Amino acid sequence: MRTDKIISIYQLDGEQREIAEVIGLEAYKKLAEHYGGSHIYICKPDTVLRNTRNKEIYEKFNGFNYRRLAEEFNLSEKTIREIIAEYIKEQRDEGQLKLF
Repeated sequence: MRTDKIISIYQLDGEQREIAEVIGLEAYKKLAEHYGGSHIYICKPDTVLRNTRNKEIYEKFNGFNYRRLAEEFNLSEKTIREIIAEYIKEQRDEGQLKLF
């Protein structure tokens, strides 16, 4: 079905109507044209922002400031260590290890 035949949210049912109500009918039509028939996953805002936060943590890391970063970002020191370790592993895998 072509989306130009959808002229009202009330032509949609259930979850499809909910999506159109949240993003608007025109945006829904674009979404349906591009992704219609497929399954898509939309991350929670926290997930999207986590990558930005983790990059900031890594950029502020000086080799010794695990505790300060944990306090600044309201995370455990263990989590900070895991984030740093993951960034180091990614850099190493890409062949461009940057330390501090």
